[in-house]
Amino acid sequence: MPDGTNTNASRQVVSALNSIPFGNIIGGPLAACVQAQAEAAQTTLNYIRGFTMTESHLDVEGAEPITVSFSFLMEGVPTRMTVPLMTIVPIPYIAINSIDIKFKATVSGVETDSFSSNYSSEYNENYSRNYKSWNKRKTTSLQTSFSSKHDSKCTQDSSFSVESTIDVEVHAGQESMPAGMAKVLEMLGAAMDLVSPDGELSVNDTTFYVESGKKARVIAQYKTPKGLYDSQGIKCKGATGKPNAMDKTMEFELEAKSEPYEISCGDVQKVLVKVTEVAVPTAKATSSSATTA
Repeated sequence: MPDGTNTNASRQVVSALNSIPFGNIIGGPLAACVQAQAEAAQTTLNYIRGFTMTESHLDVEGAEPITVSFSFLMEGVPTRMTVPLMTIVPIPYIAINSIDIKFKATVSGVETDSFSSNYSSEYNENYSRNYKSWNKRKTTSLQTSFSSKHDSKCTQDSSFSVESTIDVEVHAGQESMPAGMAKVLEMLGAAMDLVSPDGELSVNDTTFYVESGKKARVIAQYKTPKGLYDSQGIKCKGATGKPNAMDKTMEFELEAKSEPYEISCGDVQKVLVKVTEVAVPTAKATSSSATTA
């Protein structure tokens, strides 16, 4: 009987262990971590789109970075600087670095064997005798009783319970910046520029020398305080400009005269351009110069 009991108990222990859903216990936390990582990536994307990007004025279907502009003095000159917001605020890149799963299962069992036997026996004997002569009475009586009782009880009970605990430790932190984002920030950093608060008007040159009957080709370009090139407001007194849509410039054909030309953009930005006529060297003068040399 003990061998059979041990075998039954072993079977119950194995059955209790097999009932533990190891796949759900271990796979559940791993799946949750993968889902958490996906949600963290989506949160980063929403952060970039919502806090550092805005609708593009250059591309209807695209977006452009939000910029922050501030003014300061640089070598005594008021200067305006425009910086993409993406380059000065930290971008959250939260990633799960490691996952520690500790699982423990405890099988506790109670097995009870009980055996009881009750035995009782009872014996009673009664005997009486009365004797009587012719004038006496004789009585004899005999009584015997016997009782026997036997009770036997055998009980076998066994119960097993499984208690499992799982500890999951997830370690997360700031992940290194992806290569694509690093390249974007590098390009945005290189695009940072210093601009005057009133904008900047520039020309390809301020002094030109032309021969008689020819004109000087003057190219003017204006950069707004936001760092954008805009040629629509560039004007020149005494001349009509021709806009170049590709280069965002304004081209003027200027003749030689004694007074300088005034090229302006708005009321603040002005540049004076001088065009002077020069004589064309004659062939005789050229030959004489060569002989002298």
